[in-house]
Amino acid sequence: MIRSADAVEKKKGTDTQASAMLVRQRKTLIDRIGEIQGPEFLTQHARAIDDYLRMRFEKSMVGPSLRIETNPYAIIALGGYGRQEQCVHSDVDLLFLFEKQIPEQAEHLIQETVYPLWDIGLEVGYAIRTIKETLVMCRKDFEVLTPLLDARLVCGMSPVFMKLMDGIKAKLLSKNSDEIIRWLVETNQERHHRFGDSTNLLEPNLKEGQGGLRDYHTMLWIARVKFDLTQPRDLEYSGSLSHREYESLIKALSFIWDVRNRLHLMEGRKMDQLIFENQIKLSNRMGFRKVNGQEPVEVFLSTLHTQMEYIKEQHLIFLHESGYAKKTGRKKRETRTRHADIIVKNDTLHFSCSEAILRSPLLLIQIFEESLRLKIPLERESRRLVEEFGFFCDEPFSASPPVIRIFESILRESATAVGLLKEMLNTGFLIRLIPGFSRIVNRIQYDAYHLYPVDLHLLRTVEAMSRFGIPEDGQEDSIYRKIFLEVKNQKVLFWAALLHDIGKGDPAADHSERGAEIARAVMASKGFSPETAETVSFLVKEHLLLMKTATRRDIQDEETAIFCARRIEDVERLKMLYLLTVADSTATGPKAWSSWTEALLRDLFLKTLQVLEKGELATREVRDRVETKKVFVLKSLTDPSRQKWMESLFQAMPPRYLIYTPAQEILEHANMFRRLGKDLFNWKIIKGKDSSTRSVVVCAKDRSGLFSKIAGVFTLNGIDILDAQAYTWKNEIALDIFVVKPPSDVIFEKERWELARTHLNAALSGELDLSK
Repeated sequence: MIRSADAVEKKKGTDTQASAMLVRQRKTLIDRIGEIQGPEFLTQHARAIDDYLRMRFEKSMVGPSLRIETNPYAIIALGGYGRQEQCVHSDVDLLFLFEKQIPEQAEHLIQETVYPLWDIGLEVGYAIRTIKETLVMCRKDFEVLTPLLDARLVCGMSPVFMKLMDGIKAKLLSKNSDEIIRWLVETNQERHHRFGDSTNLLEPNLKEGQGGLRDYHTMLWIARVKFDLTQPRDLEYSGSLSHREYESLIKALSFIWDVRNRLHLMEGRKMDQLIFENQIKLSNRMGFRKVNGQEPVEVFLSTLHTQMEYIKEQHLIFLHESGYAKKTGRKKRETRTRHADIIVKNDTLHFSCSEAILRSPLLLIQIFEESLRLKIPLERESRRLVEEFGFFCDEPFSASPPVIRIFESILRESATAVGLLKEMLNTGFLIRLIPGFSRIVNRIQYDAYHLYPVDLHLLRTVEAMSRFGIPEDGQEDSIYRKIFLEVKNQKVLFWAALLHDIGKGDPAADHSERGAEIARAVMASKGFSPETAETVSFLVKEHLLLMKTATRRDIQDEETAIFCARRIEDVERLKMLYLLTVADSTATGPKAWSSWTEALLRDLFLKTLQVLEKGELATREVRDRVETKKVFVLKSLTDPSRQKWMESLFQAMPPRYLIYTPAQEILEHANMFRRLGKDLFNWKIIKGKDSSTRSVVVCAKDRSGLFSKIAGVFTLNGIDILDAQAYTWKNEIALDIFVVKPPSDVIFEKERWELARTHLNAALSGELDLSK
C-alpha cells in the first residue's frame, strides 16, 4: 500500500500530537510529586500512558490494514502498568494480542505505537501473540503467566481480552492453582535470599527485598489464583485483612511508592536499591526533620523500615493463613495446648473467645509460651486480640511471678523460636511489658556498623545469647558455651542483652549511662533484688568496655588488663560482660565482629581473668623476667660504650615490649635501630618454621599513619597479614612486627619483597598515594 503525502504528514502530526500530550502530562505529574500522594500519582501516570495508546489506536495509519473486523486484536497492559502502579521510570509492559493470527503488518503497528514511547525516554517491553500462543506459553512458563494476572485492557476489542482471561482462568488457574501458587512462593523465597531482608538492610531494595513491593504483589497474585479476587481492596472484603490492616498496608505502600518515585527522579532511571549516597538527599527532599535527637536521614530510614516491616509481616501472615508458609520439615506438631482457652486450629494458635481473656488476662502471655513450646505461630485474629487487650499488661501484671517466669523462658529459648520476640514486639505486648522499648522501635543508627534498628538489634542480641546455651555441632567445646555454663545467674545475661542499648531512646544522654539507669528501674519494677538490679545495670553501663579496650588500647600491655580488672572487680561479672560483648557484637553486623576482633577480645578477657584470679602481685614475677633479659642483652655486648648505649635504649622501650619480646630479638631490634640512621625505615624478613609464613620486622621513625601505610603496601603487593604487633618507643621509633603469608610466586619472592620495599619508601616519602 502506497501512502499519499497527505497521509504521511497526517501520521507525523498524530505521532507528534500524542507524544507531546504524554510528555506534558508526565511533566505536570512529576512537578507535583509530593503534592500528589503515591497511589494517585501511579494511577494518573498509568492513565496518561493509556490516553497516548488510545489516541494512537484511534488515529492509527496501520490499523485499517490489520482488518480488525476479521482478526480482532487488543492492546493490553501487563504487570505494574496493568495494576496502574506506574512509577516515574517503571517499565511499560504491553501485549499486542491477536485473536487468530499475527498479520505481517503487526510490526508496523509496533513501530507506530512503541517507538515514539522509546523516543521520549520510556522503557517499553512488548510482546505480540495470539490467544492460543499466550495460553500455551503460560502453561509452560509461569514467568509469562504472572504479568497476565495483572492484565488490563487499554484499547482494542474487549472480547479478545476477555477470551484470553477466560482461557487463563479455565485452563490454568482452575486446574493448576496449587502448582502456580507453590511456584510463586518458592520464587519469592529465592528472591528474598538473593536480595535480603529489606526491613533491616542498610541499603534496602524497595521492590525485590523482603518487605518490598514484590511481597505485596505476591499476596495479590495468590489471592487472584486461589480466591479469584480482582482488586486489592478485596483483601479486606474477603476477610484476609481487617479494615485497619488494609488501611495500614496502603499507607505503607504509599510511602514506599513515594520513595521509589523520588529515587527514580534523582537517578534519572529505574532504580530500586536505596544506596547510601541517596539516603540523605531523599530525606531532605521529603522534608524530614531532626526528631528526638535523630538526624533527618535516621528518621526517614526509621519510617521506611517501619513500613517495610509491616508489608513483610502481612505477607508472612497471609502465606501462613493461606496454607503456603515455608515448611520446616519438622515432625507432626502436637495439637493440644496446656490451656483450655488456647486452641490449635489450621496449624495456628487461637483464643477460644475474647471473653476468655477478660476472665484470665494471663492468657495474653501464655499464648506466646505455647507458641514457643509447640513452634506454632499466633493466628491473625489472636494477634489482634493481644494488641486490643494489651491494656491488661499494666505494672502489677508485668511484675507478677507467672509473667516474669514465662517471659524469661521465652528470652532463654529465643534462639529456637526465632521471630517470637519480634511477634511480641509487633503486637505491642513487649512494649507493654517494658515501656522504655517504645522510644527505640525502628530507631536507626546511621553508620556502617549497625545493620539493624535498635529494637531489632536488642532482640538479635538476646537470640545470640540464647545460642550460647545450645550444644550445636562444633560448639560443645566453645569458650562461649563453657563460660555460659559457668555463670551462676544466667537470667541476668538475658535481661542485660535485652536492655543494653535501651538508653539510645534518650539521645541527650550517654546511652550506656542512661541505659544503666533505665535497666535498674526496670529490674526494680519487676521485683528483682537490689543485687540483681545492680548487676544488670552494671552490665548495661559497661557493655562497651571490653570491645573498646580491645580495639583501642594495647592489650599486650599488662596495665590494660589491670585497668579492666580494677573496673570490673569480679570474675563472675567479667564472664557475663564478655558474653554480653560477644552477643552484642555478633548481633550488630560483620563490621563489628570479625576473626580479628574476636581474637583481640578473647585475649583481653583471658588476661583480665588471670589478673582477677591471681591478683596484680603477679606482675612482680614479670619484672624479674625483664631484668633477666636486660642482663642477657648487656652481657652480649662486649664494648662498654655499646653497653651504656643499650642501657639508655632500655629506658625508651615500653614495658610491654620488654615483657613479651625474647632477649635475642631485643638485641636484633636494637641493631636495626642503630643501622636506621637517616633512612625512613629498614626491615628484616624472617622465614617461618613451616615456610608458609614470614615475619617482617619494620623499624622506622614514628609518624602518623605508619602502621596503616605498611599494611597498605602489603595489600598492594598481595601479601596477606595474619597477625601484627606494634610498639612505639619513647625515642619516637616505631617497631612493627607482621606475620604474613609470603608472595604467591615463590620463585620471584625476593623481587616481590624489593618491590614492596620500594612502594613503602615511596609511601612514607609522600610519593605514593595508597588511598588511590
